[in-house]
Amino acid sequence: MKRIFLSVCMSLLLITAFCQKPSLTKAYNLYYERNFTKAKAAIDLCTTDEKLSAKASTWLYKANIYYYLANEEYGKRQNDESYKIAAPTTPEEAYDAFVKAKSINKNAMATDMLAPDEGLPKMYTLLLIQGVDLLMDNKYDAGKRVLEKAIKSYEMQKPEYPLNGEIYYYYAYALEMLNRPKDAIAAYEKAITDNSKDANVFLRLIENYKKDNLKEKVLETIEKGKQTLPDNIDIKVAEVDYYYWVKDNKKGKELLQKLPAAALNTPTSIVNVANIYITDSNYTEAETMLQRAYRSYEPNFAVIYNLGVCCYYISQNKFAEANQYDVQGNKERAAAVKKESDDYLDKAENYFEKALEMEPSEESVLNILKNIYARKQSPKYDEIIKRIGN
Repeated sequence: MKRIFLSVCMSLLLITAFCQKPSLTKAYNLYYERNFTKAKAAIDLCTTDEKLSAKASTWLYKANIYYYLANEEYGKRQNDESYKIAAPTTPEEAYDAFVKAKSINKNAMATDMLAPDEGLPKMYTLLLIQGVDLLMDNKYDAGKRVLEKAIKSYEMQKPEYPLNGEIYYYYAYALEMLNRPKDAIAAYEKAITDNSKDANVFLRLIENYKKDNLKEKVLETIEKGKQTLPDNIDIKVAEVDYYYWVKDNKKGKELLQKLPAAALNTPTSIVNVANIYITDSNYTEAETMLQRAYRSYEPNFAVIYNLGVCCYYISQNKFAEANQYDVQGNKERAAAVKKESDDYLDKAENYFEKALEMEPSEESVLNILKNIYARKQSPKYDEIIKRIGN
C-alpha cells in the first residue's frame, strides 16, 4: 500500500509539472477559446523560458493575449465601477510585447491575431486609461511613461477614434506634476491642435503662460478658447482676469459686469469671479458671491478661505470708517460701525479656523489668525504663536 501511495503521488507531481510546462500551443488554444486569464498564465511561462522567449511568436501571443485581456477587464469596469482590475499593467505590457515581437521579426504574424503593425496603433485608448489611473494614484513618473507610449500609438496613423486632445491633456498634467512646465506647455498646445474641447486645456495653458509673463500668448489662448467654447464661463472669467493682470482695470470691470450670473454655477467659477472682485478691493460683492457657494456646495477650502479674506478686509475697512466718525465727533455712528467691524472680524476668525481644520499647516491661515487673535486680545494668540514656531 505504501508503494502504491508513493506511486500515485509521483504521478500527480509529473502531471502537475507537465501542466506547468511552457507551451505556446496551450497559450494559443486558451486565447482562441477567449479564456484570456488562463491564456495569460500560460504565455507568462513561455516568456520566462530561455528558448521560447527568443521567438517572435511568443511575444506576439503575449501582446494579443494581454491586449484582449485588458479590453475585457476595462469593459467590465466600465459597466461596474466597483470592479477591480486584476492585471492593471496589461496595456503597457501588450504594447511592449508588440514592440519586442516586431524587433525579433518585423513580419511576425499568427492566425486570428493582430500583427504588430496592426496592434500598436490600437493600443492608445487602453494605455490612456492605464496612464490616467496612475495619475489618480499620484504615480506621475509611471503615468508619464505610459502616456508617452499612448501618444506614440495614437500618432502611428490616423486614429480610429480621435480623442480630441485628451491624451495630450493628461500627459501635460503629468509633466506639470513633475515640474516640467515648458514640456507641459508644448503638450497643452498639442491638445489644442488636436481639437480639444476641454476648457481645462485652455485654462492650464493660460496659467502656464502667465507664469512666464507671456501676455500675447495668454490673450491668444483666451481667444482660441472663446472660439472653441463660446459659452464657457471659466474662459470668460479668465479673460476678465487677464485685463486685471495687465492693469487694464477699466476693460476688466467692463467685462466683469457682462458676465452672466446664471452661468456661475460651480464653486470653481464662483471662486474665480470672487477673486477678481477681491483683486478690485470689492470685498462686499465677493463675500456675497462666496456665501452662495458656501450655502450651496460641499465644504471647499478655497471658498472658506476667501470668505475669511473678505470678512477680514471688510472688518478693517469698517474699523477705519468707525475711526473717521469718531474723529468727526459722531460717537453714535462710530459705535455702530465699530460693532459691524467686530462682527466681521468674528466671521473672519470662524472661517479661518475652519480653513485651518482643512489645511492644518497652511502658513497664510496661521498668520492671519495670529493677527486676528492679536487684534481681539484673544487667549488663542499664545497657542497660535507656538504653532507657528515664532
